[in-house]
Amino acid sequence: MKRFYAVIIASVVLLSAVVMNSCSGGGRTLTSATGTIYECLVVLNDEPLTQEQRNQLAQQTLYNNGSAYDEDINSLSALVRSVMEANMPALPQMEPYFTTSIVPHAAFDDLLKPTRNILIIDINPERYTTAKAKIRNDYWSTPQAVYTVQAPDADAFTTWWETNGESVRKWFVDREIERQGRFLRGYTNLEARAKLQQRFYSDMYIPEDYMLLMDTAVVLDGRKVNFLWCCNNKGPMRRDLLVYGYDYTEADAFTPDKLNRMRDEVVAHFVSGSVEGSKMGTEYKVIPPVFSEITLSSPADKDHPAIHVWAAEVRGLWKLIDGEAMGGPYVSLTRLDEINQQVITAETFLYASGQKKRNAMRQAEAILYTLRLPQDLMLVDN
Repeated sequence: MKRFYAVIIASVVLLSAVVMNSCSGGGRTLTSATGTIYECLVVLNDEPLTQEQRNQLAQQTLYNNGSAYDEDINSLSALVRSVMEANMPALPQMEPYFTTSIVPHAAFDDLLKPTRNILIIDINPERYTTAKAKIRNDYWSTPQAVYTVQAPDADAFTTWWETNGESVRKWFVDREIERQGRFLRGYTNLEARAKLQQRFYSDMYIPEDYMLLMDTAVVLDGRKVNFLWCCNNKGPMRRDLLVYGYDYTEADAFTPDKLNRMRDEVVAHFVSGSVEGSKMGTEYKVIPPVFSEITLSSPADKDHPAIHVWAAEVRGLWKLIDGEAMGGPYVSLTRLDEINQQVITAETFLYASGQKKRNAMRQAEAILYTLRLPQDLMLVDN
């Protein structure tokens, strides 16, 4: 009988080992990541900056310029936080890119290793001769992003961070957007996606809790404009999604002036408030729109190929004109439909009076990154 139980126990242990090693073709079984979106754990043995290092940083306009992080940069941790907690642009109140926590290496134990975003600063003169970095995804948990910076001393790290700190922050932002895109893939509004495909020959993962409000075409200032509008008005926060397109007839169609002017024309025609005669506009005085040329990168999935393309990004604030005192943030991505020679803009805007907006804005923004134009979708057919 004892031998019988011993065989059962041995079999269970063996089966467990097989299960633990069956994930990813013999890899480890990963736990679910802990923490919330846009939180980052920084693993760093902190030390004060020298006066020379502080003087050098004082000459850099990158740091503490309109940032949500406004403390004196007098240590390595403060230097890291000045970038990771910099103010996210074009929000009506100051909110940081990331909410960070700092822990020393000795405190980085198995309880903290599953954190979804981890930035490790490893300074060790016995192991490193120059500053370098490495990235890992889904290392201790999933989904997880781990960015490690290795440097021989504080001087080397400070110099490296001055040049690369913003790129590190962007890498974490991109990972969060990718995660949201993977989530959206399984919960989409099939009717809205079908309308988008019919009108724009394009696809986008419009969430299933977004209701299709409008699908139409009008002539504005002598130009045909295709327009689609979806909205999520559940709960205390309203999220809207617009897609509009028009013929590419001007070489400067992607300049900030033309994009802003076209946005004002489109939203003034379609989006109004409860007061008769009110219309949506753009805030230009308090926080002017921020224009950026970006590389739009999205990984492949079962429906779409990976893309690595140019896009024009505009972040700003919308407001109601001649109506209620209402407003909020918006972000748009504009690309060229190369096959049909159409300028296509996808925009999301929020209304959430008195609430923090960073996380909601980023989640809504992730929808825009799933947009695939006709030239992207052709890759699937071929």
